[in-house]
Amino acid sequence: MSSNDRQSTARELKVLRLLFEISQTLDRSLDLRDTLDPILKAIAGHMGMMRGTITLVNQEDSRITIEAAYGLSRSELQRGIYHIGEGITGKVVESGKPAVVPKISEAPLFLNRTGARKKLRKKDISFICVPIILGNEVLGTLSADQLFAPQIALEEDVQLLSTIASMVASSAKLRQKANEEHQRLLKDNVRLQDALKKKFRPSNIIGNSKAMQQVYDQIGAVTKGETTVLIRGESGVGKELVAQAIHYNSPRASRPFIKVNCAALSPSLLESELFGHEKGAFTGATRQRKGRFEMAHSGTIFLDEIGDFPLATQILLLRVIQEREFERVGGTETIKTDVRIVAATNRNLEEQMKQGLFREDLYYRLNVFPIYVPSLQKRRTDIPLLADFFTERYARACHKNISRISTPAIDMLMSYHWPGNVRELENCIERAVLMTDDDVVHSHHLPPTLQTADATGTLHAGTLQATLDNVERELIIEALKANKGNMTKAAIELGITERIMGLRVKKHNVKVRQYKTPQALSA
Repeated sequence: MSSNDRQSTARELKVLRLLFEISQTLDRSLDLRDTLDPILKAIAGHMGMMRGTITLVNQEDSRITIEAAYGLSRSELQRGIYHIGEGITGKVVESGKPAVVPKISEAPLFLNRTGARKKLRKKDISFICVPIILGNEVLGTLSADQLFAPQIALEEDVQLLSTIASMVASSAKLRQKANEEHQRLLKDNVRLQDALKKKFRPSNIIGNSKAMQQVYDQIGAVTKGETTVLIRGESGVGKELVAQAIHYNSPRASRPFIKVNCAALSPSLLESELFGHEKGAFTGATRQRKGRFEMAHSGTIFLDEIGDFPLATQILLLRVIQEREFERVGGTETIKTDVRIVAATNRNLEEQMKQGLFREDLYYRLNVFPIYVPSLQKRRTDIPLLADFFTERYARACHKNISRISTPAIDMLMSYHWPGNVRELENCIERAVLMTDDDVVHSHHLPPTLQTADATGTLHAGTLQATLDNVERELIIEALKANKGNMTKAAIELGITERIMGLRVKKHNVKVRQYKTPQALSA
């Protein structure tokens, strides 16, 4: 055998060993992230490659990015972004054909986007780029830099890289799909975070009363900081909405918002719920469990009904607020937590302190920035706005076309004292929407609790006659509204004579003039 034959055989054996090594590497994992670096290192060892890259195409935006690299720094790798048709790499993706540049200094299309070739003279570098193809689809490229030497047969290297590219094509396709799915999830996450911010921004808390304007001002003042907030107010006023507005308008908006309803948990479960527990800490603890403070790390924890905290748990909570650390139930490891605390209560904490039911030191730790949410009775001007908002919400949910709430119904809503606050109003409107069979919510659609003498301030409101009178008065007002104060047309619509219409208007003390148009009044 001649010397040339022996050299040729040695090269072929070397190539076979390289391809076998790459095949074994690909067999070890379907995840391209685990295989690319070993493959590039193997190619470098065989070819004397100075630098090498594997790029993938993002089908959504047609960008070509470096998925793995040999001989590039992290910053150089991040700069390697191309579009289809741009530079040598982009042309290879566009055409699906290999490209060979013996001297990159003589190639105007060579962009050196990574900046890695500045350290060497461009005339000394050869560049080979081959497409990674699966079926008819170009998934990306495999490229290599070598020192230029006239005696090196670049065609053999092109053939070798093309063979390797076909071997990694299936794994590249899986990785491409994983990258695109990851980008989609990131976009969905951003979209959902934006939706949450819009949903819970202060402007989405319904109400323009002076009392609510003060609440908005306080929310705006506290959102950008890390201050502990104590939200106070009666049950049903919307304290949780305020807590959500604080979180989703703060720098922690993209992090978790974890709610704990302290009143809904027994004292024995509350500690485990807040701080977690170790396996075997108590009967039924079959595995380790993270608590709410761990889940809220880097975000916000909302402690609702803080006034119901048992004294033993108050001591543990005080430590978390002061030291930002705790141990799981049954554990000894101290866990650090970076969390903002927002608490809420409808109880009189000052009175509880006097009775020894609430720790004074915890009170002062929580009461750094108090926000008082007024009861609905103290913000009556917001009732029509809230009623319209809930009507629209439940009409949409029930697939009904409800255009408005009648004037007598609004009067009834305004007269009621609302002990259950906004939550009770929402429930009343939901019931009324279900009851109505036309496009208007009438007073007789509202619950009986709103139609009592105590609720409306009227005499004998609970009797049958009073209820009939309320319905009759409402129908008359609605007919006058629809006919712009014209009693004749209103009477025809109601199916009664004009004389009876006049008697009913007088009986119910209806002010006809206020329903007439300005043109009719001037006439």
